[in-house]
Amino acid sequence: MSRIGKKPVAIPAGVSASLDGGVLTVKGPKGTLALGLSDDIAYEVHEGSISVQPGNATKRARAFWGLQRTLVDNLVTGVTQGYTKVLDITGVGYRANSQGRNLKLQLGYSHDVDYAVPEGIEIKTPDNTTIEISGIDKQKVGQVAAEIRRWRKPEPYKGKGIRYRGEFIFRKEGKKK
Repeated sequence: MSRIGKKPVAIPAGVSASLDGGVLTVKGPKGTLALGLSDDIAYEVHEGSISVQPGNATKRARAFWGLQRTLVDNLVTGVTQGYTKVLDITGVGYRANSQGRNLKLQLGYSHDVDYAVPEGIEIKTPDNTTIEISGIDKQKVGQVAAEIRRWRKPEPYKGKGIRYRGEFIFRKEGKKK
């Protein structure tokens, strides 16, 4: 039995959910999200909640039960609160600047890195060394943060690079003389 899967997902006021032909659609104050439903899982939309149960007694259905419940919960949280990831840039001369739908990064390369911001994602740069990525789709926000971080991962000797806020970088000692 899935402990996570047993709990129904609460639908707050101002949010509506509907099941239409294998797609769960959730509408809220921040926007609309949809999830393609698995055939192994049974979904029910009640007055104030969405319940997720295994559709049959197979091992696959039990394995996907908790995952599907979490994905439904992410939809509801996304349309009500949204998701945000914060990246910190460390290094001399490393800077970020958002210009419309582009993010310009100066990361020590001979050229500037221009990152085109995908649709549904908003990027803010409160200062030169902070990037705030926000949106309603948790997967898309995390993917954009990972793609930006991939341009200059933090290195273990001086700690220079792009890191997630709160991420710990294990530091190594340099050469001994």
